[in-house]
Amino acid sequence: MVGGGPGAFIGPVHKMAAELDGRIELVAGAFSQSPERSKAAAASYRIHPERAYASYQEMMAVEQTRPDSIDFVAIVTPNSLHLPVAEAALKAGFPVMSDKPATATYAEALALEKLVKDAGLPYGLTHTYAGYALVREAREICASGRLGKIRKVAVEYLQGWLSQPIETTGQKQAAWRSDPALNGPGGCIGDIGVHAFHLLEYVTGLQVTAMNASLLTVVEGRQLDDDCTAILRLNNGAGGSLLASQVAAGEGNGLRLRVYGELGSLDWRQEDPNRLRVKWLDRPEEIRHAAGSYLSAGARAVTRLPGGHPEGFIEAFAVLYREFADALTAWKSGNVHPVPETLPGILAAVRGMRFIDRAIESSQRKSWVEF
Repeated sequence: MVGGGPGAFIGPVHKMAAELDGRIELVAGAFSQSPERSKAAAASYRIHPERAYASYQEMMAVEQTRPDSIDFVAIVTPNSLHLPVAEAALKAGFPVMSDKPATATYAEALALEKLVKDAGLPYGLTHTYAGYALVREAREICASGRLGKIRKVAVEYLQGWLSQPIETTGQKQAAWRSDPALNGPGGCIGDIGVHAFHLLEYVTGLQVTAMNASLLTVVEGRQLDDDCTAILRLNNGAGGSLLASQVAAGEGNGLRLRVYGELGSLDWRQEDPNRLRVKWLDRPEEIRHAAGSYLSAGARAVTRLPGGHPEGFIEAFAVLYREFADALTAWKSGNVHPVPETLPGILAAVRGMRFIDRAIESSQRKSWVEF
């Protein structure tokens, strides 16, 4: 692991998710740019002190020479380090599992795409919500055509944690996310808007072809956007909307997707992830429950517990790591295309960064832009 030092949020989440199914063990890391903090993190993760490295460069160099070398690298740093760490890992021969967004800028995403292609190594991106069983069910329903032609898609991701300027109080997570040098040029749009964008394309199978976006900085003195609204056009002619805000006071992690077709619609909420509402034009509404025997094979395959036993964020995250473990096993056996379509990879990485780039340009120009 690179990143995930003291005070980090997502590093411990990655560790819990990766190790949940017993396929992966965290054994080494460069957890902080401070050697002392890196060793402190290693102790908290119960990793041997000799594998707590002072830098990611040192980790790559030393691990290459060990007989019990790491098998892949998880990147959980601020966005500005995603590309250099991925480049170092891939050039050292290590596959990569990266937190989102893939890079700090779109240009970096294109550079990463070439690195992944040239290395020929598995690359995964932790768009966590793709791991929920009922997101997989919604994806299968859309692909089956049972909704008819999709006419409208509405996705929203509302949080309230940045309603005050807490980045000025020493809050670590807010500080780096509000700093363009560490985060990149997209604030809210890059942190959670890209999740909403990915969920829309992942579930519907459609692609955004144009957008008209408005990015606002609501909290005075903040350097990056904290509130975003976008109107979308999709490649089947449908319209869409995307709302993302981190200044929606009182909201927790309000990710919601609604898909409207000719014959029916879907409604899924991340804060109630074990239920999917399916509404039909001419018959009663359905509520599908996680672990239901009637779910698609793909949805059942990522469910660990019997019905009525809620599974949530960590379990969904762990689904992606389990699929990455499968991909590594396939890659080691000589499979040249080991990353399954259900696991976000380099295509999702590039499209996500393109979305951020296009949204910023649209907002600056105050006009529609082609994707």
